[in-house]
Amino acid sequence: MELRNINISERMEHYNVSGLSIAFIENGMIHMTKEFGVMKAGTTRNVDSQSIFNACSISKFLTATLVLKLTDQGILHLDEDINNRLISWKVPENEYTQNKKVTLRTLLSHQSGVIDPEGSFNELNSILGNPTMAELLEGRTPYCQERIEVKYEPESDFQYSDAGFCIIQQLIEDVCGKPFELLMDELIFEPLHMKNSTFKQTTLTERSGLFSCGHNKKGEVVSSKYPIYPYPAASGLWTTPTDLAILLIEVINALKGKSKIGLSESKAKELITSQGCKEWAGLAVFLDGSGQGIEFSSLGWGIGFQCMLVAYPYLETGVVIMTNTDLGVHQMKGIIGEIIHRI
Repeated sequence: MELRNINISERMEHYNVSGLSIAFIENGMIHMTKEFGVMKAGTTRNVDSQSIFNACSISKFLTATLVLKLTDQGILHLDEDINNRLISWKVPENEYTQNKKVTLRTLLSHQSGVIDPEGSFNELNSILGNPTMAELLEGRTPYCQERIEVKYEPESDFQYSDAGFCIIQQLIEDVCGKPFELLMDELIFEPLHMKNSTFKQTTLTERSGLFSCGHNKKGEVVSSKYPIYPYPAASGLWTTPTDLAILLIEVINALKGKSKIGLSESKAKELITSQGCKEWAGLAVFLDGSGQGIEFSSLGWGIGFQCMLVAYPYLETGVVIMTNTDLGVHQMKGIIGEIIHRI
């Protein structure tokens, strides 16, 4: 993958994008990285390959990878009723759960019947502090003021849901008896040497020199500088394009039976297999195309940041683009879309 016929610095100025970082995958390897702009407007802190961005909902792709790893170990099962294993909280039974139960497969593919309450899942308020997942799912925090319950029969519709990934996090922690962030470190980040990736909020202050500030569409630093979402599995990841490219390469290798973390070929195929009622829905990723040309993608969009990854696993190519600016429009309608269209 190469960039053609685009002056990125000029397009960044056009869109008021402060900083941008890209990693390209070719032949199953990181082929090239490119960095532009600054980590904070008004400074000379240039973006480099170590600069860490808020990945927002790309966190869900990481969560899916962890789930698949745990299913390979026989610790979790994609098609089991999650209430069989949940301890700290249970999915309330109602008329929609009589025939079909909520499973990891339906949660990962946003077809579980869960719909996010309006106005929920906002940025962390330091005064309010971090909710537990059980408190959140019970509707007892300002971050989600309604109890989470199934609103339609599982597999009958697609409704993008942060709450669904909060349920996944609770299940993982109940079954494994460890914090989600620690499991991600042990099973994903450390074995893959993803050294600039974290779900730990304390790291933001400990290593603040590496973290990029968020900016609004005018190019101004957002008030919180480093927006945090207290829902790690749904949107808590801070990382670099290089680290995300490492994970994409792991998926490419797993499909060839050469995973470094022990992810089986069959589970890697599950990730990019159409799920339920939507042919474009994989397990926490979006699908396009078919066969050897299949594409999967994941997008992150939050306060001050936008990012996107796209991979063609059987062609062994991909790209990860991260910016520290929220343009207020879908990624494909802004600078990220312009870059992808010129690859």
